[in-house]
Amino acid sequence: MLARRARVGDRDAFAQLVDRHGPALHRYASRMLDDPSETADCLQDAFADAWRGLPGWEGRAAVRTWLFTLVTNAVRRHQSRHLRRTPRPVEDEQLRTRVAADTGQDPARIVEMDDFVRALDAALGRLPEGQRSTWLLREVEGLSYAEIAEVSAATPDVVRGRLARARATLEVAMEDWR
Repeated sequence: MLARRARVGDRDAFAQLVDRHGPALHRYASRMLDDPSETADCLQDAFADAWRGLPGWEGRAAVRTWLFTLVTNAVRRHQSRHLRRTPRPVEDEQLRTRVAADTGQDPARIVEMDDFVRALDAALGRLPEGQRSTWLLREVEGLSYAEIAEVSAATPDVVRGRLARARATLEVAMEDWR
């Protein structure tokens, strides 16, 4: 409903779409790039693309999937203009709140989980871009294989393969955390 309203120029509906999907899109872009200002630039580009593209959006994909596609394209454009650097860990308040709840506020457990998240971010940073993107979209953002295939312009079989390779690599990299 919001997408349909935004499609005909309703700025408030578009703002609600940004508010609803912005945190997940930011989380994803932050883990694909290495700098908060670069992330902000990519998101701004993607939302500008969304605003300009909404009149032609036919609704064949969910608006969330379409927005992830636009962010993925913005990240790729940005990476092609800049030297590839290792992504920096993201300060994710939602994740920190969840860790605190899962650990029962035990300070030692919180420190341990922070170390785990840093190790995971480092391991993710070493994955090839396609595997990292696929893993983040599936494991963090919860997109289906079909949605990831659409976002990454691949087939579901390619998505399965990338995800399997990413999981295998992460399993080895995170062996100390088992």
